[in-house]
Amino acid sequence: MRKPIIAGNWKMNKTAAECRELITALAPKVKDASCDVVVCVPFTDIALAAELVKGTNVKVGAQNIAWADSGAFTGEISAAMLKEAGAEYVIIGHSERRQYFGETDASVNARLVQALKNGFNPIVCVGELLAEREGGKTEQVCKTQVTGAFANVSAHDALKTVIAYEPVWAIGTGKTATDEQANETIGYIRSVMAELYGKDVADAVRIQYGGSMNAKNVAGLMAQPEIDGGLIGGASLKADDFAVIVNAAD
Repeated sequence: MRKPIIAGNWKMNKTAAECRELITALAPKVKDASCDVVVCVPFTDIALAAELVKGTNVKVGAQNIAWADSGAFTGEISAAMLKEAGAEYVIIGHSERRQYFGETDASVNARLVQALKNGFNPIVCVGELLAEREGGKTEQVCKTQVTGAFANVSAHDALKTVIAYEPVWAIGTGKTATDEQANETIGYIRSVMAELYGKDVADAVRIQYGGSMNAKNVAGLMAQPEIDGGLIGGASLKADDFAVIVNAAD
């Protein structure tokens, strides 16, 4: 049995004061959750969030990680910086990073290798655009992204990752894949992992759904056998909404 994982991606939201308010409200609402609970906060909130979650079952993640240990990479943030701040998880290759900041399968792979080398729990994002879905290319796109992301990653390290399937057309649009569509595609992603690493590894790797999961649709999505949790965007910015999702995942 794979342990469900619900991760909130705050994106570019929440000042330190707002971070304190949200985590303080959230922690008691999810204290009995049997799934893993993660909040992936802006870099400026990581140290505060890590302090606030001490003694709770909530873990803290970052939204990106540099591929290099240090150096002349303006605007990037290193593994050592994230570790010192208190992050344990890190999102890699989110569709918004691909869309707005030029992330490629190769850069996703480089960031993933760096995250694994430094002991983080990576959440690796894959998913297709609307035109690719309508053109029947969903499986092709997902296979290319998964294969590219996990290039030269060992089976031992692959087991430490979480994959988030996020159909780009369902992020922030209010649209969502049907429960069956999400389950089918996640099942296909698992089959790609089986090709790369064998059935035992594929069956053990957790794969989340990341396309507008919310308090209203979480029950149906989580009832699907292939779906192991959610990477939550907007609904993670309100303690009540996020808590409903976390507790429904149980």
